[in-house]
Amino acid sequence: MTSPTRPPRTSADRLARLLHLVPYLLARPGIEVTEAAADLGVTEKQLREDLELLWVCGLPGYGPGDLIDMAFDGERVTITYDAGIDRPLRLTPDEALALVVALRLLAETPGMPNRDAVERTLAKIESASSDRIGAPLEVRLPGNADRLAGIRDAVERGRALRITYYTATRDETTERVVDPMRVLMVGGRGYLEAWCRRAEAVRLFRVDRIDALDELDEPSQPPAEAQPHDLSDGIFQPGPELPLVTLRVGRGARWITEYYPCESVRADGEEWLVSLRVSDLPWARRFVLGLGPDATVVAPPELVEQVRDDAAAALDQYS
Repeated sequence: MTSPTRPPRTSADRLARLLHLVPYLLARPGIEVTEAAADLGVTEKQLREDLELLWVCGLPGYGPGDLIDMAFDGERVTITYDAGIDRPLRLTPDEALALVVALRLLAETPGMPNRDAVERTLAKIESASSDRIGAPLEVRLPGNADRLAGIRDAVERGRALRITYYTATRDETTERVVDPMRVLMVGGRGYLEAWCRRAEAVRLFRVDRIDALDELDEPSQPPAEAQPHDLSDGIFQPGPELPLVTLRVGRGARWITEYYPCESVRADGEEWLVSLRVSDLPWARRFVLGLGPDATVVAPPELVEQVRDDAAAALDQYS
């Protein structure tokens, strides 16, 4: 039975697989196509297409003695000429370094499951690449290291927490007791996902906005209805139930279209009309005021009025 794994979707993926395929087949002369496909995680159809492509690959010049050659014996395949591609791909120093840094970051992430597997993989890559990346690296999570460590310990030991948390959308600080579920790293920021007893719902708390943290002498017991968020599309997932804000932005504020999910962006002379969903209007008010003269609110009307009043009050302070 062939592997159900989908073939890679890009030409770069296929190139990497082809470069690995020749030394793989050289080490296994006469291997059955079905067995090779299962080992490589591709379908038989994809493997046969790869073999057909290999048949016309070789060294520049592409004479008869330069092309890769192979022989088929029923359902078995043997490489008879490798055109010099006789060794598996090796990571470049930059690739090895990037992979080591990423794995070390994963290993240090609070609440990371299967940390042992990550560390074993890291040890193997460091051992194989030590001659190219030099001395072992030390990687630390940016900022809030002590708080992240405390949260990680609470998650791993299953303890409830009392936190003092700043909510940016409402510009307020509250104290609440939470039942930790997991710790996430999204977009370079740490988040605690927990059942909030105050809100009686699952909430995501940015670690850098947790002003105080106390571990309680009671277990973390999220209720059965507490389910982790699907964050495959990011932390903020705008929906039609959220307020829609339209701004007229100048050149200095166009960056918001790259950092925030926008429903529409269209040119209006030298300015842009940008529409985006926001968690609530108080956050949008502070956001627009922070943009200064580079942004003007077009809609909704209540936000136009709030920003105008705040701007007028600020100007009065200069009188």
